[in-house]
Amino acid sequence: MGYNVAVFDCDYPQHSICQMRERDLKAVMQNEVLKKLAHRQFSTINKKAYPVLQSKADNALTDAEAFVQSSTVPVDVVFFDLTGTVNTSGLLNTLAGMHHIFSPITADRVVMESTLSFTDVLTNVLMKQGQTSIETIRLFWNMVDGREKSQLYEIYGNVINEVGLQAMETRIADSKRFRKESEATAKTVFRSTLLPPDKRLTKASGLDLFISEFLRTVKL
Repeated sequence: MGYNVAVFDCDYPQHSICQMRERDLKAVMQNEVLKKLAHRQFSTINKKAYPVLQSKADNALTDAEAFVQSSTVPVDVVFFDLTGTVNTSGLLNTLAGMHHIFSPITADRVVMESTLSFTDVLTNVLMKQGQTSIETIRLFWNMVDGREKSQLYEIYGNVINEVGLQAMETRIADSKRFRKESEATAKTVFRSTLLPPDKRLTKASGLDLFISEFLRTVKL
């Protein structure tokens, strides 16, 4: 879409996105099909792969500011992958410095209670006291099993509304196909930091609709 983005992987200590970038680079070099896809991708957009940088929650804003200032390419969007553990050092201060927060939820009581209590603090304490840069907080349904009853999501949706939070309309579907990463023998990918997801899988997962709603939400 022409945006210049950067990703800060702050999910210490696993830094899973940084590890994925390393796996993607190796897979592309070993797989002729992926190598051709990557060449076509970067020739078409005429730019390098977006940077994936490692940081910690308490240093994330400082590191991002330094990167944006030093970058030779104007950065439109910075994404932060943050840990879901509330007691992580500096996490609340870092979240308070975000403009938009998107938090995945699944139809699981423990996950729901944990997420709702956490986002409730952000919404009704930090935001109402004017101590943040936060403009929007959105929950979104992830790993949605098509076999689950839609009534379950309606019940949880009512709970979300009752506590004053808001969920995105688009739900990300679950399937083993959507966990497909770059591999030495793969011909298509879904999760990758170098290649775009396969178009058929993008549509089946709902990711295309999710991105459209995401762009409307952050007003890009």
